[in-house]
Amino acid sequence: MPPIDSFIFIPAYNVESTLAATLERIRPAVWKRSRVLVIDDGSTDGTQKVFEEFRERTHEKNILRYIRFEKNQGYGAVVKKGIAEGIASGAKFVACLHGDGQYPGEQLGEFFAAMAIHDLALLQGSRMAIEGEAKDGGMPLHKRIGGAILTAIENLAFRQPLTDRHSGFLVYSTAFLKTLDLEKLSGSFDIDLEIIAKADAAGFPMAELPIPTHYGNEKSHLNVVTYGLRVLLQVVRRFFA
Repeated sequence: MPPIDSFIFIPAYNVESTLAATLERIRPAVWKRSRVLVIDDGSTDGTQKVFEEFRERTHEKNILRYIRFEKNQGYGAVVKKGIAEGIASGAKFVACLHGDGQYPGEQLGEFFAAMAIHDLALLQGSRMAIEGEAKDGGMPLHKRIGGAILTAIENLAFRQPLTDRHSGFLVYSTAFLKTLDLEKLSGSFDIDLEIIAKADAAGFPMAELPIPTHYGNEKSHLNVVTYGLRVLLQVVRRFFA
């Protein structure tokens, strides 16, 4: 049996219609080397029931856990909890896989392999690396345009250019995560960008790999105006750092 070297946390908020499919997309080889934690951010639907039903029929009961925040605390709180649990697990790599089905859990093995081969601190999935992929995958026009503009601005501020700084499909090395002060990180959706910015500022190696885009009927809880302003604040901080 391969050693346990990977930890996957799954932010889950009202994802009863997508959670089981998200878990099923993780390849058997990845299950064998990982610990998986679903973090329910105060869901008001049947998310917990779906998890329990999935766990009952899976052969991976010993490596699949669930925790629940009784009140919704926001994406940043979930990410900080997931990172803390990942560090505590002793795994070499920590991955974030959203429970809404947007991101390709079947590619986690590829991402873990690239992390090990290239000794990366951070590897992000890019929906923009292949021209036309985001449009074909149903990403709304305003998100494609807004993301492209923000990414272009960010690439002026940061050392390492990326094509899609706003993808939430991320794998980290635990060694890098241990350098972060989790309490000081954002409690909102811009926490991913903040972590990337810290890695960039400290000169940690990072890269991206292409991923497919999938926009279904899931409901977004992101306020694009507030998020955009938070992104620009990160850029201003980087310019003056």
